[in-house]
Amino acid sequence: MNEMEGVRQRRPIRPPPVVTDEATEQNVKERSTYSGKVFLVTFLTLALLVLLPLLAAVFVLKCPIDPQPISLPEPPLLSGILEPNLKLRQAVRLFEGQLVGPESIASFGDVLYTGTADGQILKIEDGKIHTVARLGRPLCGTKELEPSCGRPLGIRIGPSGTLFVADCYLGIFEVNPVTGDAKMLVSPSNPIQGKKLSFVNDLAVTQDGKKIYFTDSSSKWQRRDYLYLIMEGTDDGRLLEYDTVTKEVKVLLDGLRFPNGVQLSPAEDFVLVVETTMARIRRYYVAGLRKGGADMFLENMPGFPDNIRPSSSGGYWVAMSAVRQNPGFSMVDFLSQKPWLKELVFKLLGQETALKLVPKYSLVLELSESGIYLRSLHDPNGEVVTYISEAHEHDGHLYLGSFRSPFICKLNLQDV
Repeated sequence: MNEMEGVRQRRPIRPPPVVTDEATEQNVKERSTYSGKVFLVTFLTLALLVLLPLLAAVFVLKCPIDPQPISLPEPPLLSGILEPNLKLRQAVRLFEGQLVGPESIASFGDVLYTGTADGQILKIEDGKIHTVARLGRPLCGTKELEPSCGRPLGIRIGPSGTLFVADCYLGIFEVNPVTGDAKMLVSPSNPIQGKKLSFVNDLAVTQDGKKIYFTDSSSKWQRRDYLYLIMEGTDDGRLLEYDTVTKEVKVLLDGLRFPNGVQLSPAEDFVLVVETTMARIRRYYVAGLRKGGADMFLENMPGFPDNIRPSSSGGYWVAMSAVRQNPGFSMVDFLSQKPWLKELVFKLLGQETALKLVPKYSLVLELSESGIYLRSLHDPNGEVVTYISEAHEHDGHLYLGSFRSPFICKLNLQDV
């Protein structure tokens, strides 16, 4: 090979590529665009995986309730007399783990009586618990068994020392606290003015024992579905009167949304009935010039009231099952005028799960005889007192019942 052929066979030497700012920027843009597309595709895929079952549930699953829009005013500010405090935390728990759901409490001398979630009526004397009676069958412990087991709610002492008990499934009973013998006074199997008694709740007895005023919270929903009753906004609750002499039952008020606690005035000229869903208390006159009339005793309360009982001041104690925090958030208030959202919630969540969304804020109010707030007792996080259903005053103490807690709380009123 001669020299000229060697020159022809050599490859030309190319200069190294010059990396400019424009080229670097273009490369970054391409990588960024690719990463963005990958993220977008991934996000949309995950969203579809989540939303498709959700949408299927929305359109396929049947909602257990038919919610109605209800109008609740803005909750009152928790200020002044309603200012949050820690007074309920000074209470002590009694018999923890020995009873469940002591809904209502009555006292005779130094003896306390209550009804519990396992269908029993209990006597508490000298620090010990005794069974007085069981109104239903003994197989208890589940939601499905509750109707046959029975669930005593409101309990009162009659003029002769007998117990008057409202069992939400089994009706109104008079119980001998010594022998345990129970006599049915009102049976839920007998419709009253064409409507069945599905949720007998609380009762009040006149001093002479001739009249019993009681609530039937709904003709549709039973106690085991009380959250459905609240969220549906059903207005089929009633206040009724039972005459122990004539054995007749008559309706005094109807069209109520979850009527709950009942309390006679000291003069027994009117009956107060709590309307839980509407956060208010109504008054029905049973004697005097206004007999047969009704009006509003107190409305727009700072919580959803449960039972109401007399206070030594001549007024009333009201236990709040849940609080409408202002400032703060109240789930029931938020959902009150959003039926579509209520449907969605209860298509996806069961009652127990939904109940966990309600803060454990405990509140008891003392009202004057005319419905003015006298004082409020709080446990903001439910650290000591939880799920209050009733505040029963006895011998300088407040005994706090609960619709689901495994204890009774006792508060010395001198401490608060």
